[in-house]
Amino acid sequence: MKEKLDQVSATPAALELLAEIIEDHGPVLFHQSGGCCDGSSPMCYPQGEFRIADHDVQMGEIGGMPFYISGPQYGAWKHTRLIIDVVPGRGGMFSLDNGREKRFLTRSEICQI
Repeated sequence: MKEKLDQVSATPAALELLAEIIEDHGPVLFHQSGGCCDGSSPMCYPQGEFRIADHDVQMGEIGGMPFYISGPQYGAWKHTRLIIDVVPGRGGMFSLDNGREKRFLTRSEICQI
């Protein structure tokens, strides 16, 4: 695993949803393993229930919770700052935002790293 970067942030709505999830499930982590552009969804799992691979990269933290991206995805997004937001809808089947009628959404902006 590479060293932790600071390439991810969250909107107030995302931090609010994250706080609800932490209250229900304890510490969590995020993993962005799919999607190549704005509109993809990071998955949110209880810490210890998702195996972080050696090639995964920690892009930073949101609300004190780690945010990882797969190595191949990082290769495509390494010059991008991810902004985690919330929109109406259902989260991924195994993501902790599922069933809350709102879900995390990844937005992005180009940055210099």
